[in-house]
Amino acid sequence: MADWTSNLPAAAQVYLEGRRLDEVECIISDLPGIARGKAVPASKFARQDYFHLPDSIFFQTITGDWGEAAGEDGFIEKDMILKPDMSTATAAPWTGDWTLQVIHDAYDRADVPVPFSPRNVLKRVCQLYRDKGWKPVVAPEMEFFLIARNLDPAKDIEPMVGRSGRPAAARQAYSMTAVDEFGPVIDDIYDFAEAQGFEIDGITQEGGAGQLEINLRHGDPVKLADEVFYFKRLIREAALRHDCFATFMAKPIADEPGSAMHIHHSVLDLETGANIFSGEDAEETEAFQHFISGLQRHMPAAMAVIAPYVNSYRRYVKDQAAPINLQWGRDNRTTGIRIPLSRPEARRVENRLAGMDCNPYLGIAASLACGYLGLIEQQDPAPEFKGDAYDGEGDIPRVLGSALDLFEGATELHDVLGKEFSRVYSIVKRAEYDEFLQVISPWEREHLLLNV
Repeated sequence: MADWTSNLPAAAQVYLEGRRLDEVECIISDLPGIARGKAVPASKFARQDYFHLPDSIFFQTITGDWGEAAGEDGFIEKDMILKPDMSTATAAPWTGDWTLQVIHDAYDRADVPVPFSPRNVLKRVCQLYRDKGWKPVVAPEMEFFLIARNLDPAKDIEPMVGRSGRPAAARQAYSMTAVDEFGPVIDDIYDFAEAQGFEIDGITQEGGAGQLEINLRHGDPVKLADEVFYFKRLIREAALRHDCFATFMAKPIADEPGSAMHIHHSVLDLETGANIFSGEDAEETEAFQHFISGLQRHMPAAMAVIAPYVNSYRRYVKDQAAPINLQWGRDNRTTGIRIPLSRPEARRVENRLAGMDCNPYLGIAASLACGYLGLIEQQDPAPEFKGDAYDGEGDIPRVLGSALDLFEGATELHDVLGKEFSRVYSIVKRAEYDEFLQVISPWEREHLLLNV
């Protein structure tokens, strides 16, 4: 192996042991969370310290069009300098040759982090915590569907056919038999994850037909966002090997539950390592209450980030395993903010609103930003909700347009996430929303065409 590979993470070194590295994929996440970048021969990567991509990759909508997000100089597509973070080097085990992936960070020509790069946004929020003497810790949960190959967008999505030859059944949450139905796909997910050095905390069957959940161990927010970013790709690749698709749409199948990215948060004191949500007497602290308050006060404005598409809002339906409000409760899965059962040192707050369709860097950044504002503002949350929160009123936006209205007016949130990011994000999401409004749906043709 070349000299530079001796400093790779352990899993990458094991993957390459006795083999010749052929190619390196130099990648970065755009706003939707799609991997952009270049694949270069390993010999060329060894000679380069950086490479260039135009900053316009962050102005692209999910459909490939462009939001008019130009800066003061107009839309001139400035080149960014992308520098590798070698701690992220990991295998691409589904490729036909020996390939590594490396996540890069984006800088401008003055060596300043590009403010609308999603990974930089999350790093910015984490730094605000560190400036206060805190260390944020997160644990994401990833829900997704394995579905039959869908080549026609006009055709309804159907669950994949399992090894029994029957389509996956719904409402079989936590069934081991249901998990066994997808055994070959899950085996590849485990194999790919092991080759990439990722530790899966567990895989379970969720309530939807062909819906699975993967839990990751808690840790540093940027590292966990990197893993979710990588996981989305490896899960898709594992599914393709078995003639099915993996989808991370928030609501891919009508009358089935949607897919969330639940985010568990705790905050440690940088000096002592103690969880600031628990006091010396093991009781809940004021900081714990303030963090919850921040989620309640600021999450409506952050919905456009954690629920970034028109489809995202189809998830928030009563009695469909997704919250409809920002009530909080202990061990209550009907609330938007849940306090799981835990030991005092592991006391944490779970945000159940984020959809699996969000960019993991931005979803985690937005959730942490709301909690951070709560810690700074030091206000009390609403009283704990006891009972079925679906009996209460909804207090979150129901459509993307309303969510964008709230986001655009949320100056406190912009200050945490970054004003330039917030400006660009809003413009791109408005462009997507306007494009969606030009599409006439089958429902409109069926019910309005001859009746109104």
